[in-house]
Amino acid sequence: MLHRILWAALVAGFVAGIASAVLQHFTTTPLILQAEHYENGGAPAVAHSGLDGGGFGDARLILVHAGEDHGEGSVWAPADGLERTLYTSVVTVGTAFGFALILLSAMVLADARISARSGLMWGAAGFAAAGLAPALGLSPELPGSAAAVLEDRQIWWIATAVATAAGLWLALRVSKPWAIAGGIVLMVLPHVIGAPHPDGFISEVPAELSGHFAAASLVVMAVIWSLAGTVAGYVWQRGEAKQAAAAAA
Repeated sequence: MLHRILWAALVAGFVAGIASAVLQHFTTTPLILQAEHYENGGAPAVAHSGLDGGGFGDARLILVHAGEDHGEGSVWAPADGLERTLYTSVVTVGTAFGFALILLSAMVLADARISARSGLMWGAAGFAAAGLAPALGLSPELPGSAAAVLEDRQIWWIATAVATAAGLWLALRVSKPWAIAGGIVLMVLPHVIGAPHPDGFISEVPAELSGHFAAASLVVMAVIWSLAGTVAGYVWQRGEAKQAAAAAA
């Protein structure tokens, strides 16, 4: 059982992670690079979107070339271009693997039928809990955006994701009147309490850029959750079919 879960999650993580990494490369990454330049007090420069700063198809992205001076006390960061793309892609694949592992484990514990279709539905629920609900209070932020204390935001985000997941479980799995009512209360409670925000919304990044990034980030997150659930369910279903065929032979 554990081997099947890990294998399905690995395949799903690779497929969903690579697809999402490509999507990020053409959507959220250019916005992050622009925001970093605003944060450093400069103006964004347009360049080709290749992994090495050159051509990559016919698309064009915003690239900011950081200096090579890493003096004492400086924080290391991957260089723009191929290095940054590779690091981002590896992290995205790892994230997709984690999402697939969570979804498969939850479906097994719930004794749910696992298929591509059910995986998509569970993936949508995962996106609602870990992406959409927290974004109602704390939208995805660019570098240089105004924000409250990090620890306060982390606590609220985790509490919101857990409460939303529990509320969806009660409403959709238990599905009794008391469970539906309790689930709604759980999902609404974090937003009644309110997310932590800074005293003043003063940002170095243009509002249009922040809005575009928030929307693009949610789309990317929806894609990675949906793909992770769908592919994991498909691989699991294929494994079950092969086991049934071998048992019948």
